[in-house]
Amino acid sequence: MRERGHLVEAICQPGSGLQAKLTDEGFVVHTVRMDGAAGYLRSVCKIWRILRRGGYDVLNTHSRRDTVIAALAARLAGTPLIVRTRHLAKPPGSLWSYTGLPHKVVAISEYVAKQMRERGVAKRDLQTVFTAVNLPPRPESSTLRAELGLDQFAIVVVCVGHLRQQKGQALLIEAMATLMRSHEHLHLVFAGEGSQLQPLTRLADSLGIGNRTHFLGRRTDIPNVLAGADIFSLPTQFEALGTSFIEASAYGLPIVGTDVGGVPEVVQHGVSGILVPYGDVASLEQALGRLIQDSALRSRMGAAGARHIATEPKFTVAAMAEAMERAYLSWLKR
Repeated sequence: MRERGHLVEAICQPGSGLQAKLTDEGFVVHTVRMDGAAGYLRSVCKIWRILRRGGYDVLNTHSRRDTVIAALAARLAGTPLIVRTRHLAKPPGSLWSYTGLPHKVVAISEYVAKQMRERGVAKRDLQTVFTAVNLPPRPESSTLRAELGLDQFAIVVVCVGHLRQQKGQALLIEAMATLMRSHEHLHLVFAGEGSQLQPLTRLADSLGIGNRTHFLGRRTDIPNVLAGADIFSLPTQFEALGTSFIEASAYGLPIVGTDVGGVPEVVQHGVSGILVPYGDVASLEQALGRLIQDSALRSRMGAAGARHIATEPKFTVAAMAEAMERAYLSWLKR
């Protein structure tokens, strides 16, 4: 948006990663604590002053907490347009933080948009803008295999994401345990951290695959990790869109995922990957097995995914900025 000639500033929690990143990129960042009910009115007043001084045309919030604080401040400040972006896959419990305080809603996938319409958001007040992924070029080589002591014959299945129960990593370990019995060069790699690290580690050990299941923790070199893998799998229960699927496809990895939420909007079943029902370990195992046994299929699906992401403009940063600009301008004219 800044490159398109607009003034863009941010309001963040002090000390947040987002504050540091935006400051490094030269944006003006206002910091306001937005913690708990005790400081609610103080936070509203601080944001009201920021908005009154700035005279902004649009306030865009991204969570319930910042909406009930910042959107109220924007209403009091007379900000012309207040927008709430919906990032979650589950249906919203209440519309108050979508249509009570904000004027309009942005959904990050068609799946999320459908949920919002079914919940009662008017079509004229809703716009789908796909989350963009700003990807660096695919690395020519990867250090992952050397790091893990794996040779060129190893087949590496990688899963990138927070280690949470709803992400389905336990199901992936169960499916891989069966496959590893007949594929001695098969390895499973997790990149991410979360509350399920210890339970997943214990599960892998109990199934006898602890020595071939690698937990990397939080990584800042995801392109390097993906470039060292053969297959990407994330059998998630919920997914609003799935930027990790976009990243993996862009780097030429075939996908094994679940046909839930916005995943089918990214992964073309039978073309760039295989989608199975959530919780169906047998189908997950079968899909992984097909790709593990067939290197030509891996190559075809990986190449198809890379082409799809490269030629589908809706996943680009430029397309996202253009779509947001178009939505803002259209709504401001009404």
